[in-house]
Amino acid sequence: RRDVLVLTPWLAPIVWEGTFSRDILNAQYMQKNLVTGVVTFAVQKYWFFIEGFMRSANKYFLAGHRVNFYLFTDSPEKIPHLQMAPENHLFVIPVQSHSRWQDISTNRMDIISTYIHSQFQYEVNYLYSIDIDVQLLAHIGVEIIDALVATISSSEVTAHHENKAHETRPESQAAVPKGEGDFYYTAGFYGGSVSEVYKLTRACFKGVMEDRENGIEARWHDESHLNKYLLYHKPTRLLSPEYYWDSEL
Repeated sequence: RRDVLVLTPWLAPIVWEGTFSRDILNAQYMQKNLVTGVVTFAVQKYWFFIEGFMRSANKYFLAGHRVNFYLFTDSPEKIPHLQMAPENHLFVIPVQSHSRWQDISTNRMDIISTYIHSQFQYEVNYLYSIDIDVQLLAHIGVEIIDALVATISSSEVTAHHENKAHETRPESQAAVPKGEGDFYYTAGFYGGSVSEVYKLTRACFKGVMEDRENGIEARWHDESHLNKYLLYHKPTRLLSPEYYWDSEL
């Protein structure tokens, strides 16, 4: 494609529809006998999105390949019966809620890293975090697989670019020096190898906790810390905004 940027300055591919052959990638992936994990959170009122997300992800996320879905929720009793594809497995993990949605958001990084250390590293090769309040409308395949994967926010290509900007206050651990950010990445969809996601989530939560001790909260909470981390730990693969389009922007 000539109408979009397909390579970053540090030579990581940017994946758009039409820039890859899914058949070739599927064949290569099959030979490796890998398992991919998906982490999602349905806390408080977000239990409402479970059925729509799970039905679409079961159908469209790495279809035909082995996927473990890890659903963290404070309302396990509200989860409907879901018929999973034979190669997919759903694991429901009870999690504590918080009164502020900001705390729910920022504590996800701690929960993910904790479970990587205790469980996920033994069960999956790659791990992706996806927000629950979305529905997949088309196939997302093994073109997303790489060591450290970030998704470019749809705010980058809309008129609302300034609505999603990096944290710039130097007193925050999430601060990105003015003019130094490569892209603005969404925290709604990121992932990679288990080891890389562990390092990312540990670093981000460490930044969150340091900010709390100093009485500051980053502009976009865990997403701001994600962007700071990815500035100095470049993603090996970027997904275009096609993969996670925020209709509210």
